[in-house]
Amino acid sequence: MPQSGIVKYHVKLSYEVDGLVERADIIGAIFGQTEGLLGPEMNLNELQRVSKVGRIEVSAKNTANTTTGEALIPMSTDIDTCALIAAGIESIDKVGPFDCKFTLGAIDDVRAAKKDDIVRRAKEIKQKWATKTVSEGESMLNDVHQGDTGRLTTYGPSKLTCSSGLADSKWVILVEGRADVINLLRAGYDNALAIEGAKIDESIKDLCNTKETVVAFLDGDRAGGFILKELKSVVPIDYELRADNDVEVEELTPQRIDEILSPVAEEIKSGKPSPQLKSEDDKPLAEMAGKIFPTLNETLEAVALDGDNNEIFKVPISEVVSKLSTQSGIKYLLLDGIITQRLLEGAKNAGIECVVGHRVAKLSNSDGMTLKTFTDLGVA
Repeated sequence: MPQSGIVKYHVKLSYEVDGLVERADIIGAIFGQTEGLLGPEMNLNELQRVSKVGRIEVSAKNTANTTTGEALIPMSTDIDTCALIAAGIESIDKVGPFDCKFTLGAIDDVRAAKKDDIVRRAKEIKQKWATKTVSEGESMLNDVHQGDTGRLTTYGPSKLTCSSGLADSKWVILVEGRADVINLLRAGYDNALAIEGAKIDESIKDLCNTKETVVAFLDGDRAGGFILKELKSVVPIDYELRADNDVEVEELTPQRIDEILSPVAEEIKSGKPSPQLKSEDDKPLAEMAGKIFPTLNETLEAVALDGDNNEIFKVPISEVVSKLSTQSGIKYLLLDGIITQRLLEGAKNAGIECVVGHRVAKLSNSDGMTLKTFTDLGVA
């Protein structure tokens, strides 16, 4: 913002466009379609001129035939004006020739955020200087704390690192490495086993077959996602847990580890079923999707089936909505893409009962229709 403007609020919106557009198109729609809508004093150009609105930041990501992203508008007006501007932008339904939808995510009070930053930084400063002046008692406690490594042992011919309580436990926590096993010990969990590599050792498969429940607890980075996929292909996983985004399990505090694992431990203790086992009702759908997926994945196409799983048509995703308006008798629609609001409405009008895709966008009015992802069904 100009030097004279002091940002009070950040208006954050997300959007989805049923077509491929650029950031400039989104910004143009925000300025163009709100101009005159709320009166001259609410014109975004005018508000920028008088330093009430700062530079609008927009991100854009193209996937298949859609564009999604977020817009951030810094404002130094009162909260009422912020709300009116946000509502005006939410009313935008076109970007160029394509349908679109804007959704308000939040109006953040920047001043409150600054206070939070100050408190956070104060904690960092305290921790840093307290670390440099560790007392004798703290050193002694640290020595005891490090004694957890004494409860480490190994499992199988490959001597995979595990905690000593693994053999007697009815459930196992699969982690990526030795440091993760140590960190779980510090949090009070002594039934962890380290995979120690992307290739899953045969002994891990044998162990999992002897346990009532198998939990995967992996890093929150991209590599953790790859390892989870490989693990699921060879081992029956009952619970899939991840560390926070871009954080490794070995970096989590004992408190955070317990926050993630304790609900699972309680469910296992009480005998409740795992939340990630597919229901019996999903099995026929999963079997059908499993047959279609290999020939549909990465084609950018959609397939329509009748109640007997016979193919009615197969078309590019860009043509599917118009195709639905001319067809009947469709029960299932499977697509190599995102289930958008526009697609949902077209499917409803065609009487379709179930839609399966790679991802489901933020939707409204989806009652009465089954929406699934290939991941939900255990296919992808």
